Amino acid sequence: MGRVLAFMAPRQVGITEYEDPFLGPDEVRVRTLYSGISAGTELTAYRGSNPYLSKRWDEDQRVFREDTASAAYPVEGWGYEEVGQIIETGSEVGAVAEGDVVWGAWGHRTTHVMSEQDAASRLLAPDVEPINGVFSQIGAIALNSVLDADIHVGETVAVFGQGVPGLIAMQLARSNGARVIAVDRLPHRREMSSRLGAEHVIDAPGAAETIKGLTGGRGADVCIELSGVYPALHEAIRAVAYNSRVVASGFFQGGGSALFLGEEFHHNRVEVVCSQISGVSPRLDHRWNEARLRNTVMTLQADGTIEFESLVSHVFSFEDAAQAFELLDERAAETVQVVLRF
Repeated sequence: MGRVLAFMAPRQVGITEYEDPFLGPDEVRVRTLYSGISAGTELTAYRGSNPYLSKRWDEDQRVFREDTASAAYPVEGWGYEEVGQIIETGSEVGAVAEGDVVWGAWGHRTTHVMSEQDAASRLLAPDVEPINGVFSQIGAIALNSVLDADIHVGETVAVFGQGVPGLIAMQLARSNGARVIAVDRLPHRREMSSRLGAEHVIDAPGAAETIKGLTGGRGADVCIELSGVYPALHEAIRAVAYNSRVVASGFFQGGGSALFLGEEFHHNRVEVVCSQISGVSPRLDHRWNEARLRNTVMTLQADGTIEFESLVSHVFSFEDAAQAFELLDERAAETVQVVLRF
């Protein structure tokens, strides 16, 4: 029997059992080594604020409807930052072998079955520590926001929010030839930003005025917002140059009362673009998809272009998952990437 994390009710974490499926001839069974916790999307399920818990997502018309809910407690299998080791292979598998380490997204569960093809396309480089594999999806989210930002060499990019996706996006923007300004209210995250290559690190209050000062009054060429906090999105709008772009990549909750759209947004013709991992920019979708995003960030990590492992701040055993979520819920300022070890 396998075990999987479940949200039994808001702020109640449990572990339930499931029966491991039989292995097909072209499939492999993976034993999970590590699973990262998303401090954005997953906490909305933990807290009960995710819209899927109160509304129904209409796939055909792509709108939320209030007639029922798409999900209900207990909610099992959330999580999208996993890495594991192949422990069993089907009779026809030849491209991978037992002992190979693969990354992917299969939730906080002890085992996972995937096709040989999927496993072969997600092999972790042998000289990379397995814990780095938990960053494939969150790294893809960060890369998607950088592609949506359409950064050019020599431009100034302000990245609001230096949690995990922000710290990765900041590194990617820098490797893209940008001058990067990292914005966060937490000193230890600003220190990490500086160490990982941000040219300037500034506190969140008054960020727009500081960014205007650093750019001769022009403002940032583009801002990327990755905190999912409405005041930060408003400050990013204030900080960007006239007729320029803000990429909104955070998972915002509730109403946006902190947005004053009649002010800088209106007077400076600011373009606000949503970046969300289910798709890529229309100008790129003939060349890019989610698989390429994931593989790209894992390759960049393996060759040393971007750093993942130092973003891990806490490691809990799978059995102590409730403590991990409690920490993220109540004392998130102490954390960066929280990981479950199996």
